[in-house]
Amino acid sequence: MVTITIYSKKNCHLCDIAKEALIKIREEYPFSLIEVDIEKDKAIFEKYKYLIPVIEIDGEKTFTYKVNETELKNILIFKSQPQ
Repeated sequence: MVTITIYSKKNCHLCDIAKEALIKIREEYPFSLIEVDIEKDKAIFEKYKYLIPVIEIDGEKTFTYKVNETELKNILIFKSQPQ
């Protein structure tokens, strides 16, 4: 199963929009979702503080600031095919 990680923080409007998009897409294209609050880790905060939300798919940074829903769906379709 594909794992998507979203790096975000509280009171971040763009983060909330990205999370909503991920949750909506997950209804049709299942994946594991991990949420990381950047404020809980100083190193992660320093790395992503100006880029959030950051979305990684299977450990690879794929989106910053917003989720391209069409592109994400295409990635999930591709990753769900037998290799």
